[in-house]
Amino acid sequence: MQAIAILVACLAALAASSARADEIEVRDVQLHTTEEGLVLDADFAFELSPRLYEVVANGVPLYFRVDFELTRRRWYWFDDTAASKRLQLRLSYHALSRQYRLSTGLLQQSFATLDEALNVLKRIRNWLVVDRTVTFDEADYEAAVRMRLDPTLLPKPFQLSALTSRDLQLDSPWKRFIVHSPRQLPAPVESREPRGG
Repeated sequence: MQAIAILVACLAALAASSARADEIEVRDVQLHTTEEGLVLDADFAFELSPRLYEVVANGVPLYFRVDFELTRRRWYWFDDTAASKRLQLRLSYHALSRQYRLSTGLLQQSFATLDEALNVLKRIRNWLVVDRTVTFDEADYEAAVRMRLDPTLLPKPFQLSALTSRDLQLDSPWKRFIVHSPRQLPAPVESREPRGG
């Protein structure tokens, strides 16, 4: 009986360690065609560690990076990369206005709370990942997307800490899915304001 209890405790510990707090989960990903090309919608799930909460609350911006790749598998040669795109999102706190800001490129949004800013950060919408000028073969492609906190853009002391501490690391594994004939994807029913580029 004691052996069963120990086994159950070990399995519970293993399950807890597999759902790490420093990992981003890619929950839902969809590609759609528009007049501009292929756009991506993606939902992510994660929590900031107490250390990251402290870092951003003290005015140090956090840079998140979303990577997208579209490749065609070839058994006879290297895989053919049809598209590769990167989106950078900057999360910061401004003490004078007491607001959190989320920015990408020239687009900037302000939020009263960190939770509001994170809710928007976790939902990428209408991101143009493949320009309409890109041509595709009539074949299956593999799409992949991931998000991660970019420690290389933190101030130097934090970069050094990130090398040894999981408290300053946050990333997801690649989420991969098959895309059948990319140009034949259904277009979205309603148009949305673009975010990212």
